[in-house]
Amino acid sequence: MGTEDAAELIAELKEQRSEQEQGARFNSVAALIIATMAAVLAIGGLGGGNATDDMVLNTIRASDTWAFYQAKNVRQTMYEIELAELEGQLPQAGANRAALEARIAEAKATIARYDDEPDATAPNDPLRGEGKKQLKAQARTFEAARDAASSRDDNFDLAEMLLQLALVLGSVAILASNRTVLVAASALGAVGAVLTLNGFALLFPLPF
Repeated sequence: MGTEDAAELIAELKEQRSEQEQGARFNSVAALIIATMAAVLAIGGLGGGNATDDMVLNTIRASDTWAFYQAKNVRQTMYEIELAELEGQLPQAGANRAALEARIAEAKATIARYDDEPDATAPNDPLRGEGKKQLKAQARTFEAARDAASSRDDNFDLAEMLLQLALVLGSVAILASNRTVLVAASALGAVGAVLTLNGFALLFPLPF
């Protein structure tokens, strides 16, 4: 083997070693990216499950509260009808006028109580009590919580889809040692991570 042949062989060995080192470095970076995306996916899955539970729970609470509100409204209407009848009897009440007026006052008080009945222990809290005013506020609070949970769930669902796709592309990038595919996987993973964060914090609304 001549001097030139030996030099070429050494150069080839160095090139192979460099390629092997680059390949090992690429695989390490890709594995780290994939592991990070898998961790974000797991966190998002937990958040999505909690958001779904919150959505179902607040839907039930809102439905039950509106049902209670409607029951109160029906009973209040019955007292309003009775009040109108009692007031119509006043001109002909005669000796029974005092008793009739007492019944009218009682009916008015009951109607007012059905409309506004705050909790005695927290009279200034609009979300505590059993009057129609309080029940409406409670129901709307539950609906707002349900809508927020639904928005969070949408973010988590979209993030899960993007992260799963990113994991597949990341695996393909390692097998093919393709940097372009890894960049695409990283981009999808980054978007999925942002959506996962948005699922917890609701920093911005989804555009669709």
